[in-house]
Amino acid sequence: MFDEAELRRMTPRERAKLMQALAVMDMPRLANAGSPRRRRLFLIGTIVCCVMLAAWIGVLAVTLPRFYRAGDWRGAWVGYDIAELAAFAATAWAAWRGRQVLIMCLLVLATLLFADAWFDVTLDVRTSGFLFSLLSAVLVEIPLAVAAILAARRLLRLTIGRIRSREGLTGPVPPLWRIPLFGYQQDGVLHDPVPPASGHGQRGSTALR
Repeated sequence: MFDEAELRRMTPRERAKLMQALAVMDMPRLANAGSPRRRRLFLIGTIVCCVMLAAWIGVLAVTLPRFYRAGDWRGAWVGYDIAELAAFAATAWAAWRGRQVLIMCLLVLATLLFADAWFDVTLDVRTSGFLFSLLSAVLVEIPLAVAAILAARRLLRLTIGRIRSREGLTGPVPPLWRIPLFGYQQDGVLHDPVPPASGHGQRGSTALR
């Protein structure tokens, strides 16, 4: 059995190896995200959707009229703003309660804000409200959307950094696009997808960039 003095005498690399060994033995395995067959079906479905959407965009670009008189204009925008209000409220609640669902709320909120900016600007072209829509998009909606995405990214990296630390992995958190999905790990244990360079992996730091 190790006491605190023995642990302090160990090098950071030795402590990291010990943490990883303990994680393998004691920590619950990460849940399997699905069978390889289900993953292939999902990828095929996504590719089919991309092809069909690209074709549909071409059809719309050729057939849609340049100008169109909308039906329920008030209902469309009031309903959309209600959805944005719900997203803001859910984000505030998740932040207040400190729940992981905050990451999802931030991404949904950013998507709604980007879409709001796009439709505000494009639908007000050649109208008296174009300048106001452009300024609101540039000064309010787009900055808020970018801030929400950056906050979600930071929370993801903090979460992954904590998992890496408990799995005994050292060094900074790699970019998100290089980290594999947890559920697709072969043995259910998180492995470092970016091996640290010589001399940099012994610091035991999970500092976030």
